[in-house]
Parts: sequence; C-alpha cells; structure tokens
Amino acid sequence: MIFFFIVLAVHTVVNLYIAIRGWQALEAAANFRPWFIAFMILVYVAYPAGRILERIWYHPVPITLHWIGAFWFAAMLYVTLLLFLTDIGRIANHFFPFLEKIAGNNVPAIKLKLFMAVSAISGLIILFGHINAWYPKTSRIDLVIPKDAGNLQSLRIVAVSDVHLGTIIGPRKTGKMVESINRLNPDIILFAGDIVDEDVKPVIKQNLGRNLQQLRAPLGIYASTGNHEYIGGGDPSINYLEQNGIRVLRDTVISIHDNFYVVGREDLHKKWVTGNPRKHLSEILKDIDPSKPIILLDHQPYDLDDALEAGVDLQISGHTHHGQLWPFGYVTNRIFEVSRGYKQKGNTHYYVSTGFGTWGPPVRTGNRPEIVLINLYFE
Repeated sequence: MIFFFIVLAVHTVVNLYIAIRGWQALEAAANFRPWFIAFMILVYVAYPAGRILERIWYHPVPITLHWIGAFWFAAMLYVTLLLFLTDIGRIANHFFPFLEKIAGNNVPAIKLKLFMAVSAISGLIILFGHINAWYPKTSRIDLVIPKDAGNLQSLRIVAVSDVHLGTIIGPRKTGKMVESINRLNPDIILFAGDIVDEDVKPVIKQNLGRNLQQLRAPLGIYASTGNHEYIGGGDPSINYLEQNGIRVLRDTVISIHDNFYVVGREDLHKKWVTGNPRKHLSEILKDIDPSKPIILLDHQPYDLDDALEAGVDLQISGHTHHGQLWPFGYVTNRIFEVSRGYKQKGNTHYYVSTGFGTWGPPVRTGNRPEIVLINLYFE
C-alpha cells in the first residue's frame, strides 16, 4: 500500500509539472489551453482507471484507457526530460543571454514553438519505441558444459522471459512469439518467469492459452514463477499456464530422460504474497546427481553466487528488462550484477534476458526485446 501511494504521488507531481509548463507554453495559443488541460486530466487518470475497471468490466472502454495510460507513462518520461532541458536552457540564458539572438524577443511565440517541439520529439520517440517493441531479436549463444548428459551430445534450448501476457500483450503478439519459438526447432522451451502480467482475467478473456498450446518441443515446456505471477495472486496464473501446456516448476527439480536436470525456483516475491519464503537452492538440489548437467530458472538475477556454490551449470533469468526505457538501463546496471546478456563465474554460465514483452508502456527505447537460443554442447 505504501508503494502504491509513492507511485501515485510521483505520478501526480510529474503530471502537474507537465500541465503547468504546458499551460505556460500555450500563452500564444490561449484558446487551446482548455483542450490541453482536458488532455492532461485524461492521461492522468487513464492508466489507474483502466486497470481498476478491467477487473470488473472487461470492455473496450477500460481497455482503451489502459492503452492510453500505458503509452502516457513512456511519454511522461521523455516530455519531462525535454522540459528539464528547456529549464536548464532558461537558467543558462539568465546568466548568459543567448535566446534572443537565436529566436528573437517574441517570448510567447518561442514558448509555443518549444511546446510543439517537445510534443513532436516525444511522439517520435514513443513511436520508435513502440515499433521496436514489436520486433524481437533472436540472441544466440553456444556453451560447452563439461558434463556427461547420457545419450545427448547437445541440447537446443529456446529461453524466454517477461512475456507479460495480458491486455497489452494480446493474441497477435503471443502468436508471433509462438511462431518465432517454433521456427527455431527447440529441443526444450524454458520460460524464466513473468509469463502473465499480474491479473490473469485478460489472458483468459482473450484465450491466449490457445496460442501457448501451439508451442512445440520434444523434451517439454517448463517455467519458473516471476514476481508478476505473484502480484496476480499466484495460483490462478500458474494453474492457467499448467492447463495450457507449460509445466511450472515451483522450487522443484525435474530429470529430463535421466540426462539432465531443469530446476525452477519460486520467485523472491512469493514471500511478500504468501508469507512463506522460497526454499534455498541447496535444499532443492540435495537429492540430485551433481555429475549431470543442471539448468536453473530463477526469474530475478540476485545472489548469483547461490547457483555457483550449488554446482549449477546454466542459470537463465529475466526480470530486469534492462530498464526497458532509456535511460533506466543505467539504473538496472547498478542494481544487478548482470542486467542483461551473458556472464560466466567459475563453471557456471548465466544469461539474463531483456525479455520478450513489455511492462507498463508497450514501448522499448533502451534495448530490443528478445528470444534466446542457447546451444549446449556436452563433453
């Protein structure tokens, strides 16, 4: 609840700042000011109103509000950054006058031009980011595991994280994901959490499970939980995934044809929802044969040394989105030992995916979404 009020306070302050600066900028177009304020009220309430109404009334009205609000979250970031730049320019001009030489002394006209420039630049950034979010790349990596995997010489893994199925990631995007995965001809498909974006109702309403049922991998489809499965209540989302062909490993290890192990850890968020912490990795692995390859799914890439100490060969994680929106990648780089991509520590390999979907805004300006193809070779 405290987190909710902090987010609401920040949302309110930022929108108020944008509204005030926009009102000031429209001095030369005063007739447009009421329309601008109406727009600001709409985008301010759109996301929370859409999310709340969706839970009780899954209808085009709340869905549209959800989309408007989601785009506005990204727009807020870039409008605010651009306004900060204009404010820095104003302060600099106070000490070192230069604006009159560049733009003349018609201040209202200058402010109106800046309003249009900020709007246009922000709009282009959001458009680019939305298009970018629709076109995931396939990241490929080959790894050698110095262990015997029985009759397997190699293993073709397709790994995906942070799909965030729901109102924003709907049938078209889900279908595209399934086609992309199947085209890679995986031996096994592994999801590293956050398949569902909180509330499972939009997933059920859109019958997204029908797409998931089309996934094909001879050795199976497995997943770990993510924080968003637990934000959505845990069991409803997990049960839906199980019903549609994805086996969710919850602090569980499974032997695949007695050749290698797949381990799924509960997400750290489990403790906040259920009051019960997840098991320690050493407890989960206590009865396995450590001479066989061990692949771990752990949504949040914290405490990487846990996998190293437990003898895990490959850990696949997600969660970070590597910030999703520039410049937040710099923040996730400071928080996580690995914010995206590959790292090796000792004999343990780690891959942190930027994720397939988006959370909040259907926009990516900091990186590409991805599906990961991992070729393991056993020696």
